[in-house]
Amino acid sequence: MFNKILIANRGEIAVRIIRACREMNIQTVAVYSEIDKEALHTQLADEAICIGPAPAKDSYLDIKKIISAAIVTGANAIHPGFGFLSENSKFAKVCEECNITFIGPTGDMMDRMGNKSKARETMVENNIPVVPGSEGAVANVEEAVKIAEEIGYPVIIKASAGGGGRGMRIANDSDELYNSYKTASAEAKSAFGDDTMYVEKYITNPRHIEFQILADNYGNTVHLGERDCSMQRRHQKVLEESPSAAITDELRKKMGEVAVKAAKAINYRNAGTVEFLLNDTGEFYFIEMNTRIQVEHPVTEMVTGIDLIKGQIQIANGDKLDYSQKDINIKGHAIELRINAENPSKGFRPSPGDISFLHMPSGKDIRVDSAIYCGYKIPPTYDSMIAKLIVFDKDRKSAIKKLNSAIGEFIVEGVDTNIDFQYELINDDSFIRGNYNTSFIEKFMER
Repeated sequence: MFNKILIANRGEIAVRIIRACREMNIQTVAVYSEIDKEALHTQLADEAICIGPAPAKDSYLDIKKIISAAIVTGANAIHPGFGFLSENSKFAKVCEECNITFIGPTGDMMDRMGNKSKARETMVENNIPVVPGSEGAVANVEEAVKIAEEIGYPVIIKASAGGGGRGMRIANDSDELYNSYKTASAEAKSAFGDDTMYVEKYITNPRHIEFQILADNYGNTVHLGERDCSMQRRHQKVLEESPSAAITDELRKKMGEVAVKAAKAINYRNAGTVEFLLNDTGEFYFIEMNTRIQVEHPVTEMVTGIDLIKGQIQIANGDKLDYSQKDINIKGHAIELRINAENPSKGFRPSPGDISFLHMPSGKDIRVDSAIYCGYKIPPTYDSMIAKLIVFDKDRKSAIKKLNSAIGEFIVEGVDTNIDFQYELINDDSFIRGNYNTSFIEKFMER
């Protein structure tokens, strides 16, 4: 087993990885930017090393600095978390060249699945249903318009290297597509260093369903059930739950088998997530595969009892999965809320600043993944998510009740948060009935 792992990330996911490593008796190295000097992950890790100034491009996205930090501290593995370099194939390949284990898939696997347009091509080749659209990346906006006219509007333009809702725009006609293409490609270039785009038919009001995959180096691949991620705002997930209220046992089995087939198509290894759009008639389409751990992984851990971070580390170490698909049992129901430092009444404007008072909920089957503390100064430089509130109970109705109780105890003073907004969402009649889709929040805010 690895003796020391460097975490190439920050915030709650860095803290989450450090805690898993502690339980496995693995030493940890935290990297941090100058503005993150007092961040919790730097205090919990066995070692901490500064890798540059606040801008991510000069610190958390600087491959040379992160590799240097691993070499200097003697770390023999790197966990990328999510975001930043987690789906950067060059980073994975450089780790391999430097004889440092990258805890995730290989760079080649990322190139095939992490790149959304290439993943789409791979799925088409393996007879996995995809949303109608371009076969792969489009050369320019003119080609995008031509394809859009063939499949019909509305369409969605997406960044091949995209994630987190960035580099995505919906277009209802050719004029919108011209403008959307330029905006989305520029955003993708800035966020991911890659402005390659592709086009898909925009499926109106679908459910966004994703399946968690774990695959070892010996051909063993399992799925750990689905997560319903349909509660979104501008393609950014707000709330996730498992299992989905829209999935029957029969459909779960079918979608799970397709998800495993998708992973096996490229001999995938480590943790990954196969994402689908599900329409109201039960038809589903592959949209992408995330080649990393997901923000919402805790809900899967709660309903399966499997620690996904430990699983990632064990697979990267060369261990075989010690269970097969028949051993995976989905029990109970879990829901996760993303708590952000933002002001929903002011267009969800980010709210960095000092936390003057903090109380987080606790109790049976209530979990908070966070890196904040009283007195912590939330920097303006990074994502606004400050915590994840996750609850588990015997069924969905009970989980919603527990979530209501828990969120009532979540108090953050000194900055604005979306806690009250989340409370309103989970008490909406449509959500309580499980009757929602990806357009729910947009309509909710129009009331």
